[in-house]
Parts: sequence; C-alpha cells; structure tokens
Amino acid sequence: MRLRIFATTGVTAAFLVASGAAWSETIATVADRTGPPLPGRYDGQLCVSTAGAAMSCGAAQLHFQRGAVRVQVSDIVYRLKLRSSQTDVILLHGTTQIDQFIADYGWAPRTLSFGDSDKNVRYEVRWESRQRR
Repeated sequence: MRLRIFATTGVTAAFLVASGAAWSETIATVADRTGPPLPGRYDGQLCVSTAGAAMSCGAAQLHFQRGAVRVQVSDIVYRLKLRSSQTDVILLHGTTQIDQFIADYGWAPRTLSFGDSDKNVRYEVRWESRQRR
C-alpha cells in the first residue's frame, strides 16, 4: 500500500492508494473490526447455548440501526435496544411478547454476544453479508 500526501492551502491531506492484495486486506480488516456493523439489513445467524452446552446456530435476518438490533428467525423476533453496557431484549412470537430481560452485551468481530443469566442462556448474533436493496 502506498501513501500519497497532497498539500493544499496549508492543509495536508493523506490518501491511501491501495492495490491488489493490500486492498483486500484493508477491506477484510474493516469487515472484521469489533463493534456494530453499518446500519442496514444483513444475513446472519442466531446462536444459542444453554447451561454451558455448545452453541447451536440457525439462519437469521438481522436489521441493525443506531442503538437497536432486530433479529428474526422464522416468526420469532428478538428486539434489542442497546445501551452503554446493557441491552433490553424483547422476544416476540408474531405480535405476542413471550419474554423480556436485560442483559450485559459485548462485541467481537462480526458478533454481538449477550445472555439471559436467570435462564443460563447465552446468545450470539453473527452477521455475514449486508443485503442489497
């Protein structure tokens, strides 16, 4: 990767000019960063583990917004409202609320983790590609 520096009216602006493998490495680094993805709809998985068992995962439709995540698996929807260190989780079956809890959460590359400590259940929301309109 080359770094070009251009000076204009006393202000220096740096532009990264990437080529070949360096460009794909840059894209991979951005995609694997820790934290939420850009707002939008994503294909992904919801993984669940109870009582320390191995995670069991299934396909999910994800919708990330600023401070909120919607995870849909068939007709079950998890609505997460993200706060600074905790999330409010509402679980819906159609329009009927079937559970609600508050959980600590954390980010890993392409993953949002949270858990329901009362039920000893861990969740991971893993996103893949962003859906095109």
